[in-house]
Amino acid sequence: MSTNPESVQTHRNYIGGEWRDASDGSFDAHHNPARISEVTGHYPRSTNDDVRAAVDAAEAAYPAWRELTVYARAEYLKRALALMGERIERVARIITLENGKTLAESRGEVVAAIKEMEHQIHQGTRDLGEIAPSALAGVLAYQYRRPLGVCAVIAPWNFPFNVPGRKCTPALIAGNTVVLKPSSLTPNVGLEFTRLFADAGLPPGVLNCVTGSGSGAGESLLGDARIKAVSFTGSTKVGIHINQLAAGRLVRTQLELGGKNPMVVLEDADLGEAAAACATAAFACAGQWCTSTSRVIVAKKIAGEFVEAVLAKARALKLGSGLDPATTLGPVCGTQQMKNVLDFIEQGRREGARLLAGGRRAAGEGLGDGCFIEPTVFGEVDPGMTIAQEEIFGPVLSVFTAGDFDEAVAIANGVRFGLASSIYTRNLEQAMKFVEKTEAGLTHVNMMSAYKEPQLSFGGIKESGSGIPEGGRTGIEFFTEHKVAYLKYRS
Repeated sequence: MSTNPESVQTHRNYIGGEWRDASDGSFDAHHNPARISEVTGHYPRSTNDDVRAAVDAAEAAYPAWRELTVYARAEYLKRALALMGERIERVARIITLENGKTLAESRGEVVAAIKEMEHQIHQGTRDLGEIAPSALAGVLAYQYRRPLGVCAVIAPWNFPFNVPGRKCTPALIAGNTVVLKPSSLTPNVGLEFTRLFADAGLPPGVLNCVTGSGSGAGESLLGDARIKAVSFTGSTKVGIHINQLAAGRLVRTQLELGGKNPMVVLEDADLGEAAAACATAAFACAGQWCTSTSRVIVAKKIAGEFVEAVLAKARALKLGSGLDPATTLGPVCGTQQMKNVLDFIEQGRREGARLLAGGRRAAGEGLGDGCFIEPTVFGEVDPGMTIAQEEIFGPVLSVFTAGDFDEAVAIANGVRFGLASSIYTRNLEQAMKFVEKTEAGLTHVNMMSAYKEPQLSFGGIKESGSGIPEGGRTGIEFFTEHKVAYLKYRS
């Protein structure tokens, strides 16, 4: 255990190619969620002056970065990718110490980030313009995309490396400069992400990173009139606030927000496969991913068998520090997150849901000082209950039963969120009807709700997202503006 400030590393912001302390010298301590008495580092509590300096640096770097060819910009990003490949273990350990994920989950996040970034780099070199035929003779008509300027990326704590990769890469390859504000729960991951670019020789000021709270550094960043776009991943409540602030200046926003994702299991499903997918999507990363399965809607005739299979998977999970190779379920990310999840569980009990498994802060050897919550399953959940409607963001699964397909779809759609959904069935007609009817930005058939690939866009509908989705071709679209030109070259 390390609580002596002199024995814990003090980290710095990255501004204009330099590592800097907060302007007033203040910092915040970060605690390991698997062992909350352990301080893992001290991080700048960035002031308005620090944020302003970061935007100054990004603004100064923008003209030269924009003037580089897209292929020259790509070379810088490829060097950073190469370093990521060499430092997977280092980055994974940092993610685990800050977020609590198992090392396997953290490695998976870094590998996924590399794939996302590779796609965005290639997308940026081939999808920035097109020639169109003109109605006039002797006229060349074309359109192309050009960068916006200084962009803000506000990253979440649940995928603190992957999400900056998916956001910053299209911004940079398109010719923008970026100020990254990582979550205050995972500041070192954001700084390490930035360090990879610095070590790859990215010109000073092109990518800057400031740490601190959303109400502090985040608000300062959003309030700077020089910010041309904001890409945010986080809660719906904060996303709405960001949208309101940005709307006053017509600043474009890209908001990837909360989810309350359903899995529907019909009578003809492969129950073993469906139960395994349900347990993985509900409990991996301690249930802290926006596309996790938090609701499963099962045909009444098979509900008993299916639930038993899921409960067996939940009971087999081994809680512990993510640094332990034997661990299959790590802690939730910090004491406040633990309190939030436990409060939801208690509310589920009070409202009459039947607790089938878990439901408590985990105790036992090596767990008492950590933010561990038992994998929790509720049965007999009514669609109007709080746990059926609100995003819990923890290892909590609610089970519903449905008499037929239409009832299952109605339950699935009966929330204000619309990020991801899945259905398990062998009936192609029912599967396609679900794809058409389910209100979600991502839908899966015989696959878990959390699956995604980098070549396709990622975003939700309803209160799960707003603006142009991330990834695929739309990553570049968000960080660029259209320019159309007509050239008359002969009479």
